[in-house]
Amino acid sequence: MRVDESAILRKTDLFRSVSDDDLGTVISASRVRNYRRGQVIFSQGDPGGTLIVVVTGRVKLVVRSADGAELTLTIIGPGGVIGELTVADGGPRSTDAETLDDCQLLLVPREPIQEICSRNASAAQALTSAIAADLRRLTEDTSDLVFLDLPRRVAKVLLSQPVDSDGTIRVDLRQEELAHQVGGSRQSVNSALSAFQRRGWIEVRDRAVTVRQVAALARFAGT
Repeated sequence: MRVDESAILRKTDLFRSVSDDDLGTVISASRVRNYRRGQVIFSQGDPGGTLIVVVTGRVKLVVRSADGAELTLTIIGPGGVIGELTVADGGPRSTDAETLDDCQLLLVPREPIQEICSRNASAAQALTSAIAADLRRLTEDTSDLVFLDLPRRVAKVLLSQPVDSDGTIRVDLRQEELAHQVGGSRQSVNSALSAFQRRGWIEVRDRAVTVRQVAALARFAGT
C-alpha cells in the first residue's frame, strides 16, 4: 500500500502546523516499515532517536519484570505517535514495543524534529503537550492499579476502547491482552467479564466483547 506521508503527518498534533518545506524535510528523512503481528519493534534500553507514527495496525507498549510478568502501559492505534520522550531528551527507550496486528509504521528521525521545534513554537508545544498527556495517563493508571479492584480496572479498559458510529464499543483484544493491561491473570479477567455479561452490560461471543450498556459499566467503574 502506498503511504501518503504528508497526509499522515498532517493529522498529528506535532506536524499539523509546520510549513510545507519543513514537512518535506521530515518526509525525505523518514522511512516506512512493515511489521508482522507479534513482532518486537524495540526493547527497553534500546537507543531512542526515532519517532514512530502508526499508519495501520496497533502497537502495545509494555514493561516486563525479570521473571517475565508483563504490564501493558498503552495500545497505540492508527494515527498514534510513539517516542515523544526520546525525541525530547535523546534517552533510551523506556518500554518494549510490540505489534498486536500486522502494522505499517512511519519512522521519523529525531534530528529534523528537534530542528523544527527550535523554530516553531506550535510544534514545540505539541511535543511538550504529548509528553504531559502521557504522564497524566500513567499517573491515572498507577492510581487505578493501587486503588481499584480488578473488575473495575477491566471495566475502565473496556470503556477506553474506540466507540463505533452507532455508539457501541467493540473490544478487539484477547483476554490475555486485557490481563496484561489491568495487571491481573487471564482467569481473573474472565471472571470479571462473566460477571459483566450476567448483568447484561456486555456480550462475549467468539472471544469478542461488545459493551451493550455503556452507562451502567461506567457507573460501576466510577468514571
